[in-house]
Amino acid sequence: MQIEHDGVTLHVEEDGNPSGPVVTFLHGITSCTDTWDWAVPDLVAEYRVLRLDFRGHGDSGRAPGTYTFANCVGDAVAALEQVAGGPTVLVGHSLGGGTAAAIAQQRPDLVTAVLLEDPAIMTATLEGAADGEPNALMGVFAMMRQTIPMLQDSGITADGLVGMLNESPGLDGKPFKESMHPDAIQAMAAGMLRLDASVLDPVLESRMEAVFDPRATIPVPGIVLAGDEADPSTIVRGSEKALLAEHSPQIDVRVVTGAGHMIHDSLAYREVMRTALRELLAGL
Repeated sequence: MQIEHDGVTLHVEEDGNPSGPVVTFLHGITSCTDTWDWAVPDLVAEYRVLRLDFRGHGDSGRAPGTYTFANCVGDAVAALEQVAGGPTVLVGHSLGGGTAAAIAQQRPDLVTAVLLEDPAIMTATLEGAADGEPNALMGVFAMMRQTIPMLQDSGITADGLVGMLNESPGLDGKPFKESMHPDAIQAMAAGMLRLDASVLDPVLESRMEAVFDPRATIPVPGIVLAGDEADPSTIVRGSEKALLAEHSPQIDVRVVTGAGHMIHDSLAYREVMRTALRELLAGL
């Protein structure tokens, strides 16, 4: 379905039991609703499942110059108010995780619980991690900012891009086909071909103002799945974990040993995400 917010048309996928409790999924930057396709079959018998494309992503409208965290929060709140119609469990990855955490702080009336997958709740910017080294995602984002418009202009199909991505090396040096689920690679291709690449500009230019307050409480129950700090793409590191432990006692922070930033895409670690979601829902 399509909704309107702030002059932008937003796309929301809806599946499942129309009278069931609501679970809403928020994707990461450069991604789209497709990234959550794997989770829907587990939930549709009991839950009403919503998935939002943020502005500039997927099938939502383009709005250059408005790709900030605050706009993402506004988009998600609009989807919750206009479509969910009541409190929801929020599941978010990266950008979507930071957005979900901010909504839980700002609009707890809309949130039942949160599952945050290596969420963008940094106490420092990605350009300057605690050890002084930039997060490896910055290099990936810079490359994507250049290549995505060229791919789109080339007319390559999603299947053609999947073929390229299958053989492309990830941060671990292995081809994506050896470390990621096939549906994750398909979703990556779909997201890239339906992306306004300028969504990356605020990140690359250090203009992505924070909306989550790490020194304030997340006032709902939840789980944070953090990547392993040994992986250079992991966002949630020691300072974030310490602040969550101090200020948000209802949040269970779990480090996924061996994982990086893309936990639910990973052949090795998706089940950790699935198990955490089941556990969170069962406890409500």
